[in-house]
Amino acid sequence: MGSFSITHWLILLVVVVVVFGTAKLKNAGKDLGGAVKGFKEAVKDEETSRARNNRSLDHENSTPVSKNGSNTQVGAQADDTEISPVTTDDQHKA
Repeated sequence: MGSFSITHWLILLVVVVVVFGTAKLKNAGKDLGGAVKGFKEAVKDEETSRARNNRSLDHENSTPVSKNGSNTQVGAQADDTEISPVTTDDQHKA
């Protein structure tokens, strides 16, 4: 508590209560508690948002793996679209 003794702190507390009153001190305590609670929620929201962004970036950066276990990506980024083989019926329709 620094160079002050417990009696100094008690006298200071009594002076503060007399000057401001208990109602103002109670309101100040509620306001301070609400501010701390809001700060904690904002930090938690930021952490979840950052984690969500990291998960989506990890998903985007992952390379697809073919059935035999090798990467399908050779020199360029692979597309997610599938190419279906052309059947003989499709050739006659065109």
